[in-house]
Amino acid sequence: MSLIDRYILKEWIQAFALILGLIVGILILQNMYDSLPDLLDMAASTEEVGTEEIVFYYALALPSYLPLIIPIALLISLLFSLGNLHRNNEIIAMRASGAGLLKISRSLWVVGMMLTALLLYMTTSLVPFSVEQSRTFINNLEYRSQVDVSDVKEQGLVYNLGFDNRKDRRLWFMNRFSERAWLGLGVNVFTRSEEGQEISRISANVAYFDNTEEHWVFLNGRELSFDQEAEDPYDPSQARISTFEERIFDNFREDPNLMLALHKDPKELSIFELRKIIETIPPEENPAVLAYQLRYHSLLAGPFSCLIFVGLAVPLAVSGVRSNPMVGILICMGCILVFYLLTIAATIIGELGLMPASIAAWIPNVTLFGTVIWLFRRAH
Repeated sequence: MSLIDRYILKEWIQAFALILGLIVGILILQNMYDSLPDLLDMAASTEEVGTEEIVFYYALALPSYLPLIIPIALLISLLFSLGNLHRNNEIIAMRASGAGLLKISRSLWVVGMMLTALLLYMTTSLVPFSVEQSRTFINNLEYRSQVDVSDVKEQGLVYNLGFDNRKDRRLWFMNRFSERAWLGLGVNVFTRSEEGQEISRISANVAYFDNTEEHWVFLNGRELSFDQEAEDPYDPSQARISTFEERIFDNFREDPNLMLALHKDPKELSIFELRKIIETIPPEENPAVLAYQLRYHSLLAGPFSCLIFVGLAVPLAVSGVRSNPMVGILICMGCILVFYLLTIAATIIGELGLMPASIAAWIPNVTLFGTVIWLFRRAH
């Protein structure tokens, strides 16, 4: 490593550590503002929720913020460190000695590649664990704090849970689903023909998914089979009715995890949960899956913003005005704003199905990469 590389890295590391710590602190405070009152309410309702559990929750949730804040901290720290060198004429001295812009910034490109690899690893391993475990942890705290609910089936309820399995032509509807007991209450399953006509209806007080055998078990219910050739096929008096106390439906293999995931915002899900949705349900069967596809590919594209931000920061910092440090800050804010607006536009395009989600998710990166090439040619 040359003297130039060591000097630039030293300046950058100091700025990066300071800015990363500042952004992490701000995000934790924001999260505490949103969730701490609820956690304190849980602590007041049960002795099992204390300071240690609250601190553990924030420590568990912290890794999920890193893929978002590391690229931003990288961009700001680069503008500050390189802008400082530029104001002190050190960049000019390096270029006067024969060092080109790529040679001056090569150590920063290595840093960008290392951070990209790190964020890719975190996005596909550590962050999904953080998202899922922090959500499970907070749900368990809620269950433990519901001391006034004696029946475990009435804890952790999700109301009006529906799922349209178009592949097997089954429409599910549950009045309530207990995430604590992991069973549905007031369950109705409608089976349709290829023409879309209802051919059977199953209603049960309770149903649960057998994880071992991977099928559903219905309790205390009845099944109506409709004769499509009858004069009034949907007249209950003409339907075949069979009641049961317990019945196993081997061909009912819909995963309740998938049902619950489709009722959550894509931003609340881990990349593993998103991948399960898009691999199980094609968008042709359910257009809502497009939002989950876009979120999945956006998570994979996100880490590469580190390389783009290096490419933006280097030519912008070395060509700025030496006497005014606010220029670098304004440029930084402008870059983040443009990236944010491009992300919003790509999200709208992808969710409307105007282009494949795998392409729409990369629009911000591709657009800014073209800007990077133009800036380097101009500053070289």
